[in-house]
Amino acid sequence: MLPRPNSKAVNRKERLDLPGSGPPRRPPADRLAGFGESWAAVSLEWAQAAARRCIQCPAEPCVRACPLGNDIPFALWHLEHGLVDDAALIFRRTSSMPDICGRVCPQTELCEGVCPYAKQGRPPVPIGRLEAYAADWVSREGLSVRATAARPTGRRIAIVGAGPAGITAAELLAGSGHAVTLFDAWPEAGGLLLYGIPRFKLSPEIVRRKTQHLSRLGIRCQFDTKLGNGLSVDGLVDHGFDAILLAIGAGIGRPLDVPGSDLEGVYQATPFLVRTNTDPASLPPGLRARPEVGRRVAVIGGGDTAMDCVRTALRLGSDEATVWYRRTEAEMPGNPRDRKLAIEEGSRFEWLAAPVGLEADENGQVRAMRLVRMQLGEADASGRRRPIPIPGSEHTVEADTVVLALGYLPDADFVARIAGLDTEPDGRIRVDPLTGATSRPGIFAAGDNVLGPALVVDAVAHGLRAAEAIDSFVSAGGTVATR
Repeated sequence: MLPRPNSKAVNRKERLDLPGSGPPRRPPADRLAGFGESWAAVSLEWAQAAARRCIQCPAEPCVRACPLGNDIPFALWHLEHGLVDDAALIFRRTSSMPDICGRVCPQTELCEGVCPYAKQGRPPVPIGRLEAYAADWVSREGLSVRATAARPTGRRIAIVGAGPAGITAAELLAGSGHAVTLFDAWPEAGGLLLYGIPRFKLSPEIVRRKTQHLSRLGIRCQFDTKLGNGLSVDGLVDHGFDAILLAIGAGIGRPLDVPGSDLEGVYQATPFLVRTNTDPASLPPGLRARPEVGRRVAVIGGGDTAMDCVRTALRLGSDEATVWYRRTEAEMPGNPRDRKLAIEEGSRFEWLAAPVGLEADENGQVRAMRLVRMQLGEADASGRRRPIPIPGSEHTVEADTVVLALGYLPDADFVARIAGLDTEPDGRIRVDPLTGATSRPGIFAAGDNVLGPALVVDAVAHGLRAAEAIDSFVSAGGTVATR
């Protein structure tokens, strides 16, 4: 591994003059022909040239902007010198999922957003694409930078939820020698990585590559198992687990509270995406049929999930797929890069409009959507200006498929059934922010069931923090408090 560069090794002024562009992407027509990854393959030469643009900022703003604190400049220093396996190792020191985070993180809002080039209005160093490239390289070359199992400690840990937080914690704890069992309601591990993110953003094979490593660490997985249906937290205590991590996410889709929201042709985002993007063999029987979309698809919402849904609708053959959002583009919470890809592919956007009702045809199928125009008032609690209906602006548009991408909520009913847990008013589990410890000793929580809907990288960081605390807890002889 190379030593860290000094000022003599890096001519920052010269590097700032280097030309650059964003990650190459496949043409829109090619992307729309299937569900393959949107980004084009890149060569080692491209990766080296892109990494060479990094000016090795002394203040390391990209490191501070990364929720995991990835040592980005040092990794890129190795990458520009062709030492791809070392670059991958550096990313892997702080991230359990560089191949995944490199693809799905909103880098333009995090590390790339604080890059000096971005501050100049120029394309930033494509950090996410380079991170994914390095991780893919070591996989292709058969190299391993993953954790290996240590000597067994005899301590048993149950992790409920095999999404990003749960998988991350499982790997770290198994690598420390603890016996880990993962429980999940889906037929496979991955959570939203496999069942929520479309294939054009993240290939299922990348997720499975990660989960296959779990079995090599000796982690037991019990799928098609949902707590509350024959299995309880207290039941896990009775089975002798010394600690429990709750990482069940926030998977309850927000409803659309207007007349007609229960019509045929109206879908919640997760079932819509799951039934489209996932191999039927990896789905429960009730979700194996693909959704049928009509000529005009309306997607309600403004976040990343809305972009996933509108791009999916176009790949399913809709003639017109439109995102309807009650604020303006400036207030949209989603990743601008995904929005740009959606526009390139033909997605339409209608701002300052909110549905007030859905209308059915004679067969009970949605056929139209009633909307009201909005104007922006004062800022609300989120800091965005509050949308206010404009009197007399109601109008109707045709829509034969409606997808609700209004955000997600934690499963408050599930959490309420666990004795001894303090919760927030919205159902999120209340924890010690440094350790993930809940109000019940021996039970920890991490990910979206604590944070609310958040980024994959935030869930990974949460899982790492909780796993370190669980390791300390069980290593000191701690066990779950009974009720």
